[in-house]
Amino acid sequence: MQQPKYVGIDVSKHHLDVAFPGVAKVWRTPNDASGIAALVRRVRRLGSLHVVCEATGGYTRLLTCDLATETVPLSRVNPRQVRDFARATGRLAKTDEIDAAAILRFADAMQPLASPAPSPEQVRLTDLVRRRRQLVDAAAQEKQREPIPGQPLVTGSVERHLAFLAKEIAAIDEAIADAIEADATLARRAALLRTIPGVGAVTAATLVAELPELGLTGNKQIAALTGVAPMNRDSGMSRGQAHIAGGRMSARCCLYMATIVAIRCNSAIRPFYKRLREQGKPPKVAIVAAMRKLITVANSMLTYDRPWHADPA
Repeated sequence: MQQPKYVGIDVSKHHLDVAFPGVAKVWRTPNDASGIAALVRRVRRLGSLHVVCEATGGYTRLLTCDLATETVPLSRVNPRQVRDFARATGRLAKTDEIDAAAILRFADAMQPLASPAPSPEQVRLTDLVRRRRQLVDAAAQEKQREPIPGQPLVTGSVERHLAFLAKEIAAIDEAIADAIEADATLARRAALLRTIPGVGAVTAATLVAELPELGLTGNKQIAALTGVAPMNRDSGMSRGQAHIAGGRMSARCCLYMATIVAIRCNSAIRPFYKRLREQGKPPKVAIVAAMRKLITVANSMLTYDRPWHADPA
């Protein structure tokens, strides 16, 4: 099987630095529709190339959508992995050009698989869910600002801001519900997740938006993507304590809240958590194990397109 040829791209807010195979000079193009169109034309001229970039949030949004439309394979890789790879090869300096070349070398060595191409509906839902999280975080910060005695203007400002944020959150919640119902696939996935005791509308929407691999990959992989897979710390005869690491924080946070509820009301998670505690497991260890069980159950449900039942297969 012929090894694919990769293109390494360092993504920033205003431009893309592109490292092509066999080309010493890094090419720069604007991070907008015209710049990405020029990138696609150049990729087409050079043959069948696989684009690789770091997962840098909103800056890769347009690139991801346009390459998916043009059916150009794209992999979004963990920036920390690329940086560690660059350090391992002795390259400690950091510029956009150096980063693009490092991504290309990383891709050649690791051969990452193409990331699933998001649909327009998936992208819209993800944007809405992320905006909701931003508003909730802003409201939480504002609630920490205690009223100042004798300063009614300050107190009134905080109260008005909280009322505004509550109104915005309600509007986003309505938009999220509309976005899910408008797409049959998203609606089905969210409906299946909501059958799990402990999983509400917000958790279901977050998992559908932030974890599109749910139901499309194995249980071990989905646990790692969520960040609830234990990582061993062993060396020689020493056996260290395993810890979770990495994963998508937004998905993990909503899964944590759902698990706390499930520990109280879910007929599978509650006895599982109780049994771990009776075996002497610390509360945090038992909760993380329950989180892992909950997300793997959800993964199996979506894989087989079946709703929750008391003793899932």
